[in-house]
Amino acid sequence: MRIATWNVNSITARLPRLLAWLESSGTDVLCLQEAKVAEEQFPVEALRELGYESAVHATGRWNGVAVLSRVGLEDVVKGLPGDPGYDGAPEARALSVTCGPVRVWSVYVPNGREVGHPHYAYKLQWLDALKTAVAGDAAGGRPFAVLGDYNIAPADDDVYDRAAFEGSTHVTPAERAALAALRETGLSDVVPRPLKYDHPFTYWDYRQLCFPKNRGMRIDLVYGNGPFTGAVKDAYVDREERKGKGASDHAPVVVDLDV
Repeated sequence: MRIATWNVNSITARLPRLLAWLESSGTDVLCLQEAKVAEEQFPVEALRELGYESAVHATGRWNGVAVLSRVGLEDVVKGLPGDPGYDGAPEARALSVTCGPVRVWSVYVPNGREVGHPHYAYKLQWLDALKTAVAGDAAGGRPFAVLGDYNIAPADDDVYDRAAFEGSTHVTPAERAALAALRETGLSDVVPRPLKYDHPFTYWDYRQLCFPKNRGMRIDLVYGNGPFTGAVKDAYVDREERKGKGASDHAPVVVDLDV
């Protein structure tokens, strides 16, 4: 089974590239983030023509997550139990689905904006709610993974220059401690191999030639439990999909499983 995660940064803007990538990549299950459409606008029919069912949790604003599967969709749960919400309202940032023998979550962790901003506090609260929500599946015997855009680089090697992020979100001790707490539920980081350069970055800003200069970050993560990580045969960042006109600022992370 081939499972992937990809922040597409608007499925409407990226649809032709998404369809072409699905056809060429052989992906069985794809977790999407930042769909930026309402659920009724999600391209369900275009994806069905390629053999994919769609589970979608989206509101048409800045968030929105989905899971596409050609191996079945069951037990779909929209939203994060215990979601603290922002400004009093939960956001479309989490979706859990069973696809064949594997259960997955597609997550789009809040950005945090700035250290000290209310959105930063919300980010930490959201991660704590995620930890509670996934603990049962993480400790279970079924292959299980939480995939998505975590908006956190787990270690200094996961950014091109630690000094460039001093005082910024994505690298703070509190955010990394929240990731460590999530792993303590029974999850491990499936670190992909890069297809170019030394570090498997997954995100490059559109500005300042960050992609050609490889000024990236590894913030799109796959956290799997023991049965999941034990089945991993390969994992890589499809950096080629970040190239060219109309690309997302994130690249897909692909994991091959023997399940």
